Amino acid sequence: MKNFVHDTAKLGENVSIGYFSVIEEGVVIGDRVTIGNNVTIHAGTIIGSDVYISDNSVLGRWPRPAKASTVKVDPNLSPLEIGDGSTIGANAVLYRGSTFGKEVMIGDQASVREKCQIGNHVVIGRGVAVENQVEIGSYTKIQTNAYITAYTTIEERVFIAPTVTTTNDNFMGRTKERFKYVKGAHIKKGARIGGASILLPGITVEEESFIAAGALVNRDTEKAKVYVGLPARVLRDVPDREKLENQD
Repeated sequence: MKNFVHDTAKLGENVSIGYFSVIEEGVVIGDRVTIGNNVTIHAGTIIGSDVYISDNSVLGRWPRPAKASTVKVDPNLSPLEIGDGSTIGANAVLYRGSTFGKEVMIGDQASVREKCQIGNHVVIGRGVAVENQVEIGSYTKIQTNAYITAYTTIEERVFIAPTVTTTNDNFMGRTKERFKYVKGAHIKKGARIGGASILLPGITVEEESFIAAGALVNRDTEKAKVYVGLPARVLRDVPDREKLENQD
């Protein structure tokens, strides 16, 4: 059997499907969609038009946490939705309950968990892990192997460099008290986070902040300041020519 397409799936015009792919019940696929080899599209997933889905990707997967996990599965997760013109890389895994806007780019081997809201024109690079209940604003770019922890908010036009790590828990799993304080970072519009930086739980990175590579951000930043070091401290103001208001 080359492919399996459930009788209830709805495919638009000029949809191309590679070998050994599975499209489950209730899936809706728009026009001019290209689906690679060995792709699995789980039940109910909604895919817009002009979407490219690379080999071995899994779309609309239900979460299956470990028995010891603190994350519980919501039985009422809505179907995964992918907007028009998006590209899904090889071996990417996108979970049920998340929504992706138009012209989103998901790199190879990236994963996005359930209950995430992804805006338009977002780039999520190769090997990036986005955990559950994350919000990412339009035109934001997250580069290779960054880790975006659960309950993080990232506004529009943010840049996150490779191997950045965000955190949401100061208690390291030793006490039930930690559940009251779990909170990811809030990264505001136009902020830039340099490579290998670490953001501690619950901090706010203000608009146009620039976090230099390798910094440890352990407190809220000020707007349009450059931060360096361990822990991060103010070095200087962000030059006016580098602010969003002065970009083409």
